[in-house]
Amino acid sequence: MRKSILFALLMMMGMAVQAQNVQLHYDFGRNIYPDEEAGRQKVTMTLEKFKADKWGSWFYFVDVDFSRKFTEGAYTEISREFNLGKQSPFAAHIEYDGGLNRFGSFQQAALIGPAWNGHSADFSKTYSVQFMYKRFFKSYEYTHGFNSLQLTGVWGITFARKACTFSGFIDFWRGEKANGHGQLVLLTEPQLWYNLNTLKGMDGVNLSIGTEWEISSNFVYNTYNDKSFFFNPTLAVKWTF
Repeated sequence: MRKSILFALLMMMGMAVQAQNVQLHYDFGRNIYPDEEAGRQKVTMTLEKFKADKWGSWFYFVDVDFSRKFTEGAYTEISREFNLGKQSPFAAHIEYDGGLNRFGSFQQAALIGPAWNGHSADFSKTYSVQFMYKRFFKSYEYTHGFNSLQLTGVWGITFARKACTFSGFIDFWRGEKANGHGQLVLLTEPQLWYNLNTLKGMDGVNLSIGTEWEISSNFVYNTYNDKSFFFNPTLAVKWTF
C-alpha cells in the first residue's frame, strides 16, 4: 500500500502541485498462506500526500495495519527531491523509512541518491527511476546496522478516458540473512483503480475502487518454513482529496 501517488513527476513544470488520498485495503494474504502468514493483518489504511514546489517535491505515506484486537503497527516513508536544473529530468532524492508496531519498531533506514523522472505530454503516463545508497540502522534487539543499495521504479498510467489508473512501484535492494550473508529483496505493489468520478452524474465523487497485488521475494518474515516468494492481493477503495 505504498507510493501509488507518483512523487516527483510534476516538479519539472515548476508548479505548486499537491495531491492527497486515503486508501482502505482488505488483505487476502492470510487466507492464501494460513501457516506462513497466520499473523498477517487483514485491513490496512494508507494515507498518502505529494506536494511539488519550486525546488522539487515532498512525498510521504503512512500505512496503519489493523487486526481484530489491535492496531498492529504504523509504517511510514517520507522523501524529499531537489530538482537538478529547471528543465532537467534529474533530481536528488533523500528518504527516511521506519515506524512502530505493537512489538517494538520496524528497522529504520535512510536513503540518498539520484532520481530520473518523466511523463507524457498530457501526464497520462508518468515514471520515476531512483538508484540509492541505503543505510539500515540498528533499531531494536537482534538487528544491526548495515549498508545497502536500492533500485526503485515508479509508474502511473491513466487510460480509458481517465476511468482507469494502473500505478505502482518496484523495489530491489540488498538485504541480509540471519547469518549476515546478503540476499536480493524484491517488493512490488501494482495497483489497478476504476475512478467513479468519470461516470455520468458522479462528477466530484472522487472515489475509486480497485485492487493491489503485493508480490515479494525475501521480504515477508516467515519462520514457518523456507518459503520466500509471496503474492498478497487486496480489494480496496480510495478517496482522492
